[in-house]
Amino acid sequence: MSRSVQVAYLIGLGLLLLAPTFIYPILVMKVLCFALFACAFNLLLGYTGLLSFGHAVFLGSAAYVTGHALKVWEVPTLVGILLGAGASALLGWVIGSLAIRRQGIYFAMITLALAQMMFFFFLQAPFTGGEDGLQGVPRGTLFGVDLADDVNLYYLVVAIFASSFWLIQRTIHSPFGQILKAIRENEPRAISLGYDVAKYKLLAFVLSAGLAGLAGATKTLVFKFATLTDAHWHTSGEVVLMTLLGGMGTVFGPVVGATVIVTLQNELADKVGSLVTVIMGAIFVVCVLAFRRGIVGESIALYQRMIGQKR
Repeated sequence: MSRSVQVAYLIGLGLLLLAPTFIYPILVMKVLCFALFACAFNLLLGYTGLLSFGHAVFLGSAAYVTGHALKVWEVPTLVGILLGAGASALLGWVIGSLAIRRQGIYFAMITLALAQMMFFFFLQAPFTGGEDGLQGVPRGTLFGVDLADDVNLYYLVVAIFASSFWLIQRTIHSPFGQILKAIRENEPRAISLGYDVAKYKLLAFVLSAGLAGLAGATKTLVFKFATLTDAHWHTSGEVVLMTLLGGMGTVFGPVVGATVIVTLQNELADKVGSLVTVIMGAIFVVCVLAFRRGIVGESIALYQRMIGQKR
């Protein structure tokens, strides 16, 4: 991480630790879950150049696996979270192995088709509860701390998000991350340099799927249920919107985008009802037309222009 990113990371972490004193913890936890989901998606789209239209399948898969493990198998909470993330990573390996054989819109359509297949599996499978969802998932305890208390759970969610965010940034700035950027910018040249592009794409896809699954497993703990909405194509569209609105290929863009979208949905749901979807669509259009680099991307570009003018 650069020094400016480290400072912003520490300031953000400090604010998160103080947030429960003046913001409803459940809302912040929901924001953090979707922020992690968006960061995982951004690793795939923003840094590898792979657009997945079915990324919600990993969020939903982990949500169901974690919920079932905690409720039916009665495993410890940490084990349930790891099982959910691991299941999503495994599913990511299966879907990624098939999807990376194609590029561009064909890659996106394959991910969408396979995600829809899994959605209908979740709809019919007995362990998911079908349209009713998986209800009453226990939070359990962690190292003797009762997670039924929202504040206790909040700090676990913050720890999961902070460590996952750190892992993503380490990945981006590692030699592996530099190869991913090279593939995004010029895949034929990366191949000519001797890199096994398919292997790197698959690794990025599996890592992104596992982190998205970690977000889904955490979300199940927060709300104590898993539903078909977690795996629906609409959720896949929302994470695309979050990433583009915040700034694709930027460090904090997905976090900002997720914060804006989740907050707007929470504030507008009771006021405008189903029109929330229309408002989200309008925001997306405005973002594409006026803020092509997203909120964070445009802010960085503006700052760089100001610095250039001073020089």
